[in-house]
Amino acid sequence: MRRFVQYSLWLLMVVGIVTVRAEHLPPDAPPIVGNCPVFPADNPWNQDVSALPVHPNSDNYIASISQYGDEYLHADFGADPTYGIPYVVVPGTQPLVPITFTEYGDESDPGPYPVPPDAPVEAGSDHHVLVIDGDNCVLYEMYRAEFTGEGWNAGSAAVFDLLSNRLRPDYWTSADAAGLPMFPGLVRYDEVQSGEIRHALRFTVQETQRGFIHPASHFASSSDDPNLPPMGLRLRLRADYDISGFTGDARVILEALRRYGMIVADNGTSWYITGATDSRWNDDDLNQLKTVPGSAFEAVDTGEIIH
Repeated sequence: MRRFVQYSLWLLMVVGIVTVRAEHLPPDAPPIVGNCPVFPADNPWNQDVSALPVHPNSDNYIASISQYGDEYLHADFGADPTYGIPYVVVPGTQPLVPITFTEYGDESDPGPYPVPPDAPVEAGSDHHVLVIDGDNCVLYEMYRAEFTGEGWNAGSAAVFDLLSNRLRPDYWTSADAAGLPMFPGLVRYDEVQSGEIRHALRFTVQETQRGFIHPASHFASSSDDPNLPPMGLRLRLRADYDISGFTGDARVILEALRRYGMIVADNGTSWYITGATDSRWNDDDLNQLKTVPGSAFEAVDTGEIIH
């Protein structure tokens, strides 16, 4: 509870109330969930990359991402509740339960975790479970999660202190292939409705190289092709791409992609950006994104590739 009190004092000074609209937030205020920031304002997820230099290998990265026929942006979420990645915010009093690892326990953070028995599980094969302790500002994420009646099984899992910029150890995975947290990169409905996304987005590409760029900490490839994107590569929407004809949620998302960009987090269908599961999404609005070509993006230089 001490962590809650410390951050609540900052929160009250900065935004007054948690539900304040984005236009009333200071320019450097981080995103907020529960009573917590989604990492500090200077965290890479919250970094404005609109002025960073273009990566010298940008053209090759962009071409390689589109080489399998997927050439346009796509919202991998929508009104259908089986799309997107769900999450739940719990209080600091949520009971802790045991976590049993079934695949990558040596690269996972041990339990117990405050995961309720009815925590929402992502549809599909990955079965991600994301839980935020909204009082103590801790994020818990599990991959291939399954409730056992007493606790949860997970292929892998990671715990992130939302008040810290600490990365996972190099070469460790998380609930995501890149070793990144997933929740900070989700497009979230309430955030979009506020008129502004204040962080980078998570997206997937068909094939990656054997390397990663911080804040990623893990790769999931055996390829040494230098033209394939490494995990953690950050792309941004080019400044010269005209978004004046886009409206609603799609326009908010594109503005975020121009300012904060998107980060390669996993192998999957190219150009798919990840959002939170929410039946309130307007699919017709989101479908505007399908007209945005991959060629409208460029890679930015955020650091060295670690092999």
